[in-house]
Amino acid sequence: MSFDFHSFVFLLSVAVILLTPGPTNTLLALAGLGLGIRRALPLLAFELAGYLLSISLWGILLAPIQVQFPWIATLVKVASSGYLAYTAIKVWRDARLLQTPQQRSITPRILFVATLLNPKGLLFALVIFPPHAFETLPAYALAMVPFTCLLAPIGALWISVGSALNTKRLSFIGPRKIQQISSVALGMFSALIAWTAFR
Repeated sequence: MSFDFHSFVFLLSVAVILLTPGPTNTLLALAGLGLGIRRALPLLAFELAGYLLSISLWGILLAPIQVQFPWIATLVKVASSGYLAYTAIKVWRDARLLQTPQQRSITPRILFVATLLNPKGLLFALVIFPPHAFETLPAYALAMVPFTCLLAPIGALWISVGSALNTKRLSFIGPRKIQQISSVALGMFSALIAWTAFR
């Protein structure tokens, strides 16, 4: 995948979705809060494993159907846009998501299963990843390597956020503002997907 405009949009899209709050990021933040950064970092391997399996299954099973019936891509984009819009509203309303998290142990199995069932996997496979990414192993690697390179630091960032909330280092920002900023980002991405579906 050469670094052109499409590559830039791909990387930006992956980063935005990985940054937005969701079940996986919430668990990573809780792990940072309860375990500390150093003990929580190994959980990133299980986040990656969950996404790899989810994206691969969705891409391999549904990508060929999408090629034969192009309207499925539009349908999936509309559904994804609606899901993101719904999530944006939910995140905005749930401003206390990271405000008073219970300090509980986040196990690798809990994080892996939450990531495997995360709707973001379907969004990555059918909307964000290029269709040809699931046709050959080199094309798959060219999409998955940059995805992995973005996932690691972003996951570590969420762990750090949880740890910082525990030490009050982010008190000047506050969880409420973080949630609201993430909600706006989700809403903008929802609008972008809807635009690409009908252009």
